Amino acid sequence: MCPQTLSPSTIGILDVMNTDMNTLSKICSTDKIIEVVNQLKKENKKIVFTNGCFDLLHIGHVSLFQKAKTLGDILIVAINSDSSLAGLKGPKRPLVGQEDRTKLLAALSCIDYVVVFNEQTPFELLSKLKPDVLVKGGDYKIEDIVGREFVKEVYRYPLVEGKSTTNLIKLIVERYGKVIN
Repeated sequence: MCPQTLSPSTIGILDVMNTDMNTLSKICSTDKIIEVVNQLKKENKKIVFTNGCFDLLHIGHVSLFQKAKTLGDILIVAINSDSSLAGLKGPKRPLVGQEDRTKLLAALSCIDYVVVFNEQTPFELLSKLKPDVLVKGGDYKIEDIVGREFVKEVYRYPLVEGKSTTNLIKLIVERYGKVIN
């Protein structure tokens, strides 16, 4: 069917379907991302990597992704799995499950690929991918950044003042406490 013959509502539905298909194509298994990275390296693409829990997405995260993207051709974001995140942050986390977190991140235009890892750190994944650049927030000391030995460059970006998942959780509790409506 030619686009000229589609109604505006049908075109809108197709746009949403295409966006969703594009978003889903950015989410990779560990095996798939290794394959993708190997191909990208053959094409001389500069690969940037960052990782984290990204449980409640906020402007600090997005700012980091946008800055990281400027450092190379391809940005890969690795997220802790639900079980890994709970191990790091406690049994009440995650607040947003890994399936939703991967879709949210994949929907951002600055992110090229999203992958989930099950370990507490991305050490294993970084040892296999060996990206060119590793990016973390400014709350990390260089010597504490896991996987730095597998990359050519490490960047730390300052945190956005007052913007954190912990602060969001505190704000929600302050404002809503035990009230559920």
